[in-house]
Amino acid sequence: MTQITSGLSSITPTPGQQPGGTLDVIVQAIDAHDKELQLINEQIHKNPELAFEEFKAHDNITKLLEDLGFSVTKHAYGLATAFVAEYGSGGRVVAFNAEYDALPGIGHACGHNLIATSSIGAFLGVVAALKASTLPGRVRLIGTPAEEDGGGKINLIDAGAYEDVDACLMVHPAAHKRFPEGVTGVSYVKSNAIVKFRARFTGKPAHAAGAPWQGINALDAVCLSYNGVSMLRQQIQPHERIHGVIVEGGTKPNVITASGTVDYFVRSTSLEEAEALKDRVIKCFDGAAIATGCSVEYETREAYADLRPNKALCANYDSAMETLGFPVASSGATQPGSTDMGNVTYVCPGFHGGFAVPADPGAFNHTPSFTKAAGTSKAYELAINTAKGMAVVGWNVLSDDSLAERVRNDFEEDKKMREASRR
Repeated sequence: MTQITSGLSSITPTPGQQPGGTLDVIVQAIDAHDKELQLINEQIHKNPELAFEEFKAHDNITKLLEDLGFSVTKHAYGLATAFVAEYGSGGRVVAFNAEYDALPGIGHACGHNLIATSSIGAFLGVVAALKASTLPGRVRLIGTPAEEDGGGKINLIDAGAYEDVDACLMVHPAAHKRFPEGVTGVSYVKSNAIVKFRARFTGKPAHAAGAPWQGINALDAVCLSYNGVSMLRQQIQPHERIHGVIVEGGTKPNVITASGTVDYFVRSTSLEEAEALKDRVIKCFDGAAIATGCSVEYETREAYADLRPNKALCANYDSAMETLGFPVASSGATQPGSTDMGNVTYVCPGFHGGFAVPADPGAFNHTPSFTKAAGTSKAYELAINTAKGMAVVGWNVLSDDSLAERVRNDFEEDKKMREASRR
């Protein structure tokens, strides 16, 4: 990538600058772009777009970066709504993920406008720190589409977006009721893995009144399988989840349904455990097909790995947020949800912290009330606080050899643990 020599020109390079001075540089740089960051946050929130269709977000963010003097690769890695911008040369690489897809019907009910804004802000903060030093290092902002559905980061991994990354960071908002009192967020958070599949039952049409015995009812297979999964739920682990919807269940009551389709998500603490649970779910569908005389076919979709937070990155974020005056809890409960950031943490050291957004009672993620909460000025302010913390961590990884070594060692140790658990 081309090194940028313009943008953030107000930062004067200071060779050998002390850490305290660099902290000031980072904070001042992010604050200096408050107007631009507020605008991009508002643009994304007011223009919700679904997975792989985030064209306005892509164009607005890349225009902002270009206006600030950065060279941007649009439609990066073969994805129409992905992008990448990079500053620096040599040294280690720190990346920030910017998510910006929304949910059908309820917009940014997961606050991806805040995720994008915090990552853009963190990127600008590390750029300023690099400008104010003589140290090598590169900071990369990756626009990652389709987290809610489609697994955009999996495509990016396959395209090599994270091959040379020494640390990848992002933060996720959630309703404040999910966090301990007295903290602004949490650093070390795990999440479940998820496997997704579609089942299609094929039967035989017939007149439902005149000759129902001539038909094979695919809707019966759908209902039988749904009830079978509902019974299975009482025999699974407390941390596991199974949920599905009927996509196709027939067209006319007086025609025996010849085709039925369901989509199912299965979650557990690791991909291996999720696949094992999926096998049990599949038996419910196989049994329903046998019982009704239907045939059944399966289509496997993208799988999200469990989130593997890097301990050294989390600890450094704890310290950074404490120094900035925004203390976070060092550890939170494993979240039952899933993210394709989990896949990223399998290929490079990753950080996926959470921050608390004030919200009305009942306004949890993926509800219309949280859409409203994610668009408030307070939510934006909190996202900027996390941007500063992430920028400090990103700079520390680039500038501190001992921290970088601990980050890599933690990643390799976790990799060994993952491999041992498969044996």
